[in-house]
Amino acid sequence: MIDEVGYQSYSNRHADLLFELINRRHEKKSTLITTNKSFSEWSEVFPNASCVVAMIDRLVHHADILPIKGDSYRHKEAQMSGGQVQKRKGKAP
Repeated sequence: MIDEVGYQSYSNRHADLLFELINRRHEKKSTLITTNKSFSEWSEVFPNASCVVAMIDRLVHHADILPIKGDSYRHKEAQMSGGQVQKRKGKAP
């Protein structure tokens, strides 16, 4: 499992290493990747990396892609926690 691909930008060397990992696992092992970036945005994550198209090609081959739409749970929890604090502050002791 590789979590949060796209959280930051990576150098060509990092892209090459990730490609090598994916290439070695291709059609042999399962690989789970989470990202909030579409594949069209991966060229921004790996700027100037020549292996991005080949990496995506191997990832999507025989893949199940599960797009998840919705609000962030962390953001929702933060809002709920903030609301609870404000409600408690407004009450008399």
